[in-house]
Amino acid sequence: MLKQVIGGVFASGKDKLCRPLLYVSTHGFHSGEVHCAPRSFFGVEDFVDDESSRPYTYQKGKKSKNPTKHISFKQRTEAFMRPFTLDVFISKRFVSASLTHRVTCKQVAVAGTNSKDIKAVLRSRCDIPACIAVGQILAERAREADVYTASYTPRERDKFEGKIRAVVQSLIDNGIDVKVYLD
Repeated sequence: MLKQVIGGVFASGKDKLCRPLLYVSTHGFHSGEVHCAPRSFFGVEDFVDDESSRPYTYQKGKKSKNPTKHISFKQRTEAFMRPFTLDVFISKRFVSASLTHRVTCKQVAVAGTNSKDIKAVLRSRCDIPACIAVGQILAERAREADVYTASYTPRERDKFEGKIRAVVQSLIDNGIDVKVYLD
């Protein structure tokens, strides 16, 4: 193939001489004949492969669409450096919070205002004193499970203020180191 392109004289069939510059298929189907043309329509050189005798085109490679390819070192190691995540859920009637292990997805400590032991003590189950109480109880249960650090990323719709901030601040005041990631 290389000899054909560089400048050798190519004989096809019955001693026909042709000095090809580039090989281009001009028909829809390749019939095994060599067609001489200076360039293809789009400016991309087409060649005929000797082994398969089908035209193929050289093109630039496309970028891979693998989203996990370009992950920073911090993103890859964060799950092992701070393996526990804080999840806070606040509705109109209840407040609940939990600490979950990232790798195994098991809940280590859970506290909420809907449980029997907190219901009796609180006057309201959804105000800021209830959030502080949930943070204190969650901190006690986390220390019993030997968890002293956690990370918290608020959901897209949540703002880090008011009741959510009260739960996180209560955890920090009771000895749990919480790293807050705000985007």
